[in-house]
Amino acid sequence: MRRIALIFMGLASIAQADGWERLTGEGIQTALEGRVLTYDAACQEFLPSGRTFYDAGHESWGYWAVRGDTYCSQWPPADGWACYAVDRRDTQIRFIGESGDATFGELRADQDARGVQQ
Repeated sequence: MRRIALIFMGLASIAQADGWERLTGEGIQTALEGRVLTYDAACQEFLPSGRTFYDAGHESWGYWAVRGDTYCSQWPPADGWACYAVDRRDTQIRFIGESGDATFGELRADQDARGVQQ
């Protein structure tokens, strides 16, 4: 556990150096709740109910939550939750896993993940 904490601390230093801001739990909630992220070939909607909708050519429903200063998700039929540090730069969001792997998304405010105008 200590090793994971050290990894996140190191990543936080790197994040600030290149214009990325490490988000706290409150910042993660504010950035994601009720919003849609687009990825290279997919999009994901973060509903206020704690449900999340992911579409990469086929629809998938899961759950999301903020735990401490991390974003966590659970995708049935799996029981476990995976948690990530979250960085933000303007409308870009970066999720960073325990091993340092990163996933990038772009916040989209004009429509939900199913293409419905808001």
